[in-house]
Amino acid sequence: MTQSEHDTIWLTQETHDKLKAELEHLSGPVRQEIIERISSARDEGDLKENGGYHAAKDEQGKVEARIRQIQEMLRVAQVGETPPDDGIVEPGMKVTYRFVDDEETETFLLGHREMEDGTIPVFSPQSPLGAAIMGAHRGDTVSYQAPNGKQLHVEIVDAVPFTG
Repeated sequence: MTQSEHDTIWLTQETHDKLKAELEHLSGPVRQEIIERISSARDEGDLKENGGYHAAKDEQGKVEARIRQIQEMLRVAQVGETPPDDGIVEPGMKVTYRFVDDEETETFLLGHREMEDGTIPVFSPQSPLGAAIMGAHRGDTVSYQAPNGKQLHVEIVDAVPFTG
Protein backbone atom coordinates (compact mmCIF):
# COMPACT_ATOMS: atom_id res chain seq x y z
CA MET A 1 0.00 0.00 0.00
CA THR A 2 1.43 3.35 -0.94
CA GLN A 3 1.10 6.27 1.37
CA SER A 4 -0.58 9.22 -0.29
CA GLU A 5 0.43 12.76 0.46
CA HIS A 6 -3.12 13.29 1.79
CA ASP A 7 -2.45 10.75 4.57
CA THR A 8 0.85 12.32 5.62
CA ILE A 9 0.88 14.19 8.92
CA TRP A 10 3.41 17.01 9.07
CA LEU A 11 5.03 17.29 12.51
CA THR A 12 7.78 19.41 13.93
CA GLN A 13 10.69 17.48 15.40
CA GLU A 14 9.60 18.67 18.85
CA THR A 15 6.06 17.31 18.38
CA HIS A 16 7.41 14.04 16.98
CA ASP A 17 9.67 13.66 20.03
CA LYS A 18 6.76 14.39 22.41
CA LEU A 19 4.63 11.74 20.70
CA LYS A 20 7.43 9.17 20.91
CA ALA A 21 7.89 9.95 24.62
CA GLU A 22 4.14 9.67 25.23
CA LEU A 23 4.07 6.33 23.38
CA GLU A 24 6.95 4.98 25.47
CA HIS A 25 5.27 6.15 28.69
CA LEU A 26 1.88 4.67 27.77
CA SER A 27 3.37 1.41 26.47
CA GLY A 28 5.55 0.95 29.53
CA PRO A 29 4.68 2.27 32.99
CA VAL A 30 1.06 3.26 32.33
CA ARG A 31 0.18 -0.05 30.68
CA GLN A 32 1.90 -2.01 33.48
CA GLU A 33 0.12 -0.04 36.22
CA ILE A 34 -3.29 -0.71 34.62
CA ILE A 35 -2.50 -4.43 34.29
CA GLU A 36 -1.60 -4.52 37.98
CA ARG A 37 -4.85 -2.73 38.91
CA ILE A 38 -6.90 -5.19 36.83
CA SER A 39 -5.10 -8.14 38.40
CA SER A 40 -5.60 -6.77 41.90
CA ALA A 41 -9.31 -6.15 41.25
CA ARG A 42 -9.71 -9.69 39.88
CA ASP A 43 -8.31 -11.04 43.15
CA GLU A 44 -11.19 -9.33 44.98
CA GLY A 45 -13.66 -11.81 43.50
CA ASP A 46 -17.00 -11.06 41.80
CA LEU A 47 -16.23 -8.90 38.76
CA LYS A 48 -19.87 -7.96 38.02
CA GLU A 49 -20.02 -5.36 40.78
CA ASN A 50 -16.33 -4.54 41.03
CA GLY A 51 -16.06 -0.82 40.20
CA GLY A 52 -12.28 -0.80 40.36
CA TYR A 53 -12.07 -3.60 37.82
CA HIS A 54 -14.45 -1.93 35.38
CA ALA A 55 -12.74 1.46 35.76
CA ALA A 56 -9.34 -0.11 35.09
CA LYS A 57 -10.69 -1.99 32.04
CA ASP A 58 -12.20 1.25 30.68
CA GLU A 59 -8.91 3.07 31.21
CA GLN A 60 -7.05 0.19 29.55
CA GLY A 61 -9.26 0.54 26.48
CA LYS A 62 -8.58 4.28 26.27
CA VAL A 63 -4.83 3.83 26.73
CA GLU A 64 -4.65 1.09 24.09
CA ALA A 65 -6.63 3.26 21.66
CA ARG A 66 -4.25 6.18 22.27
CA ILE A 67 -1.24 3.89 21.76
CA ARG A 68 -2.66 2.77 18.39
CA GLN A 69 -3.42 6.37 17.44
CA ILE A 70 0.13 7.53 18.23
CA GLN A 71 1.65 4.55 16.42
CA GLU A 72 -0.38 5.39 13.30
CA MET A 73 0.53 9.08 13.48
CA LEU A 74 4.22 8.26 13.78
CA ARG A 75 3.91 5.76 10.91
CA VAL A 76 2.58 8.40 8.50
CA ALA A 77 4.43 11.39 9.95
CA GLN A 78 6.66 13.60 7.90
CA VAL A 79 9.03 15.19 10.34
CA GLY A 80 10.29 18.13 9.23
CA GLU A 81 12.04 20.62 7.55
CA THR A 82 10.20 23.86 7.61
CA PRO A 83 8.34 24.33 4.33
CA PRO A 84 9.74 26.93 1.94
CA ASP A 85 8.66 30.55 2.43
CA ASP A 86 7.02 30.74 -0.99
CA GLY A 87 3.48 31.79 -0.01
CA ILE A 88 2.01 28.42 -1.01
CA VAL A 89 -0.27 26.79 1.56
CA GLU A 90 0.99 23.40 2.72
CA PRO A 91 1.32 21.56 6.04
CA GLY A 92 3.64 23.38 8.40
CA MET A 93 2.51 26.81 7.25
CA LYS A 94 1.01 29.53 9.41
CA VAL A 95 -1.93 30.67 7.29
CA THR A 96 -3.72 34.00 7.60
CA TYR A 97 -7.04 34.23 5.81
CA ARG A 98 -10.19 36.28 5.73
CA PHE A 99 -13.69 35.58 4.57
CA VAL A 100 -14.54 37.47 1.39
CA ASP A 101 -16.42 40.69 2.25
CA ASP A 102 -14.94 40.71 5.77
CA GLU A 103 -12.02 42.80 6.93
CA GLU A 104 -11.05 40.64 9.94
CA THR A 105 -8.35 38.06 9.43
CA GLU A 106 -7.76 34.81 11.26
CA THR A 107 -4.54 32.83 11.55
CA PHE A 108 -3.95 29.13 12.13
CA LEU A 109 -1.31 26.47 11.69
CA LEU A 110 -2.00 23.91 8.98
CA GLY A 111 -0.89 20.66 10.55
CA HIS A 112 -2.01 18.04 13.01
CA ARG A 113 -3.85 18.71 16.28
CA GLU A 114 -0.94 17.17 18.20
CA MET A 115 0.96 20.33 17.32
CA GLU A 116 -1.43 22.52 19.32
CA ASP A 117 0.37 24.34 22.07
CA GLY A 118 -2.25 26.91 23.02
CA THR A 119 -0.61 29.75 21.11
CA ILE A 120 -2.18 29.18 17.69
CA PRO A 121 -5.14 27.07 16.54
CA VAL A 122 -4.29 24.07 14.38
CA PHE A 123 -6.38 22.96 11.40
CA SER A 124 -5.87 19.61 9.74
CA PRO A 125 -5.14 19.48 6.00
CA GLN A 126 -8.09 17.07 5.89
CA SER A 127 -10.52 19.60 7.44
CA PRO A 128 -12.89 21.33 4.99
CA LEU A 129 -10.94 24.61 5.12
CA GLY A 130 -7.55 22.88 5.18
CA ALA A 131 -8.38 20.73 2.14
CA ALA A 132 -9.75 23.73 0.23
CA ILE A 133 -6.66 25.89 0.71
CA MET A 134 -3.96 23.24 0.19
CA GLY A 135 -1.75 24.41 -2.66
CA ALA A 136 -3.35 27.87 -2.79
CA HIS A 137 -1.07 30.89 -3.08
CA ARG A 138 -0.97 34.10 -1.10
CA GLY A 139 -3.70 36.32 -2.61
CA ASP A 140 -5.83 33.44 -3.95
CA THR A 141 -9.53 33.18 -3.14
CA VAL A 142 -10.90 29.67 -2.63
CA SER A 143 -14.35 28.27 -1.91
CA TYR A 144 -15.28 25.35 0.28
CA GLN A 145 -18.35 23.78 1.77
CA ALA A 146 -18.65 24.17 5.53
CA PRO A 147 -19.92 21.23 7.60
CA ASN A 148 -23.32 22.98 7.79
CA GLY A 149 -23.54 22.85 3.98
CA LYS A 150 -22.95 26.57 3.43
CA GLN A 151 -20.56 27.58 0.64
CA LEU A 152 -17.82 29.85 2.04
CA HIS A 153 -15.22 31.94 0.21
CA VAL A 154 -11.88 32.82 1.80
CA GLU A 155 -8.90 34.83 0.64
CA ILE A 156 -5.41 33.66 1.57
CA VAL A 157 -3.85 36.79 3.07
CA ASP A 158 -0.54 35.18 3.95
CA ALA A 159 1.16 31.78 4.25
CA VAL A 160 4.51 31.61 6.00
CA PRO A 161 6.46 28.74 7.55
CA PHE A 162 5.53 28.05 11.16
CA THR A 163 8.56 28.51 13.37
CA GLY A 164 7.04 27.67 16.73
